[in-house]
Amino acid sequence: MSFEFIKKLPTPAEIREKYPLPPSLVKVKEERDAQIRDVITGKSNKFLVIIGPCSADNEDSVCDYVNRLAKVNEKVKDKLILIPRIYTNKPRTTGEGYKGIVHQPDPEKKPDFLAGLIAMRKMHIRAMEETGLTAADEMLYPENWRYVSDILSYVAIGARSVEDQQHRLTVSGFDVASGMKNPTSGDFSVMLNSVYAAQHPHSFIYRGWEVNTTGNDLAHTVLRGATNKHGHNIPNYHYEDLNRLLEMYGKMDLKNPACVIDVNHSNSNKQFEQQIRIAKEVMHSRRLNADIHTLVKGLMIESYIEEGCQKVGGGVYGKSITDPCLGWEDSERLIYDIAEYD
Repeated sequence: MSFEFIKKLPTPAEIREKYPLPPSLVKVKEERDAQIRDVITGKSNKFLVIIGPCSADNEDSVCDYVNRLAKVNEKVKDKLILIPRIYTNKPRTTGEGYKGIVHQPDPEKKPDFLAGLIAMRKMHIRAMEETGLTAADEMLYPENWRYVSDILSYVAIGARSVEDQQHRLTVSGFDVASGMKNPTSGDFSVMLNSVYAAQHPHSFIYRGWEVNTTGNDLAHTVLRGATNKHGHNIPNYHYEDLNRLLEMYGKMDLKNPACVIDVNHSNSNKQFEQQIRIAKEVMHSRRLNADIHTLVKGLMIESYIEEGCQKVGGGVYGKSITDPCLGWEDSERLIYDIAEYD
């Protein structure tokens, strides 16, 4: 079987020209990027909370969620930096299922990548315009980075992507905080090697160009749990895990040692309600150990308006159509609880 080439998509420059970031928001992003940079480098003691839907499947409900988050942000901004998850690409273990708004701007219709690229930009820009909050997204496809490089303040590299050379090299050209998750095997050394690669300069082929990068000193680790050879999920957010990561960081020549804990996925055994308990345990570990306090810079939390999940076409507004999420009331309460920890 061969590739069937359907249509040539606009370049990132063409999409950005047609759907530009308003000049007033360029400064907003610069300020947010600087605030997040200060956390990763240790200049600021604020704590990152990267929170939002598993997959940003609907512009109206996602922007509704981010507007709610913005109101909470006003109350906790002295201690926390809330970064909405607006994840427009959804990795699928088997390749089956909804793959995100870039694939299907309407989850109930066939893929339309041109409409998806436009929908992705419009949703991110609308959320920023309405709330002043710049978002996080997952870089599932490295070649798509330039479509969103002017609007994102945080990028996650997933467990299945972190070992890939093109992902590592592409992150080395970013100027925003980039979290490299541990692979599904749970191997910390793979994750740390990925951070090392991302922090150093490289030459490689990107979108048909020969490019050079200078390295991204904001690349850091993300612990998301692991899956063993028997298919059982193993958490890696406990005190002992954080100490082990500290020791391994100490043996490598890495800038700005930093870690974010993903409290869902294999860490929660995909039991979304456990995110509350896990977040509090991580905050307690920070309180017990000054080095862990310095290392752990934030949490990732999957949260939406309605708790749980539904099938595509389920019709419940603000309810995930991929992984189950915390509901809004529990999420809001958890954010306030996180802000209470020192």
